[in-house]
Amino acid sequence: MTPAVLVLRDGRVFRGRALGAVGESSGEVIFNTAMSGYQEILTDPSYRGQIVAMTYPLIGNYGINEEDVESSRVWANGFIVKEASPTPSSWRGRMGLDEYLATNKVVGIQGIDTRALTRHLRDHGAQDGLVSSTGEDVTRLIERARALPGLVGRDLVKEVTADTPYTWREGPWDLVRGYQPAPAGDCKVVAYDAGMKTNILRQLAATGCDVTVVPASTPAAAVLEMKPDGVFLSNGPGDPEAVPYLIEATRALIGKVPVFGICLGHQILGLAAGGRTYKLPFGHHGANHPVKDFATGKVEITSQNHGFAVDPESVAKGGWEPSHLNLNDGTCEGLRHTELPVFSVQYHPEASPGPHDSNYLFHRFRDLMKKA
Repeated sequence: MTPAVLVLRDGRVFRGRALGAVGESSGEVIFNTAMSGYQEILTDPSYRGQIVAMTYPLIGNYGINEEDVESSRVWANGFIVKEASPTPSSWRGRMGLDEYLATNKVVGIQGIDTRALTRHLRDHGAQDGLVSSTGEDVTRLIERARALPGLVGRDLVKEVTADTPYTWREGPWDLVRGYQPAPAGDCKVVAYDAGMKTNILRQLAATGCDVTVVPASTPAAAVLEMKPDGVFLSNGPGDPEAVPYLIEATRALIGKVPVFGICLGHQILGLAAGGRTYKLPFGHHGANHPVKDFATGKVEITSQNHGFAVDPESVAKGGWEPSHLNLNDGTCEGLRHTELPVFSVQYHPEASPGPHDSNYLFHRFRDLMKKA
């Protein structure tokens, strides 16, 4: 096996073996606490600019298939696991994780102590790093890691958004039939693509929405000319404050049509409402985060992937209020307007492979559109 090394900005070094493509990758090193869903994670555009470390020790045991993807390509900058299974056993698997990463030219590392890495990132925060299997001197790699630009202030949305508008009619996956066309909807939704996950589009279609996806740079006036029943703000990578064009468009849409935002869309909505966002120490990445819904008092187990959060006190005026609370660290997980049909959540109700506790939010959006 080819030796590989992970170096962090603060000088911490982890040595292991090459996984996927041989070469070098750089980005913000973060950890994800999900036990499964690695294919969805790799193809989630929100991971643009990041190297993902999986905390679960064995990854890849059910292989890779053509259906469990969230976009048309792999977006994660790199991948870190304790052990990559060499023998995937699922009947749906078509190739192994190592081959998949190599095919998509993703540089990874395995054989390191991911528990030690996770504790280090938890205690010292997510930070820039390099994964290299080129044999370059470690001291030089650390110097280069310290020169990396980081995520704050970088507009990564422009790298992942759609080039042109398109329509979406595919519904959720079925065990026997796979993905099937959704029935015609009775609500017209325009969805801003800031790094859209395809399962969001499937859930919108399944809820009765005819969806047109537009690039993140689309002006509000162009969206309103399409006469939508509602507007959706998607997930996406990077710093929300670095996407002023989408903030401006969202501000112009509030009060004109119902608006629903997820993840980056939630942060964009908070900024459009006059609030502020801030970077979390190590972010929320995983499929097991407890969130309380203030409207019902219920606790949902949620899938999350974000490194920034909205300061709820910054949007305390103008009819805005927090709607959901993260029970791990008390951060804001949702916003709603007390009078206008506008709301957002920081987590992922469309989560694939799961959990599915929060799927009701798509029906809440449809109800707001029908009522409006």
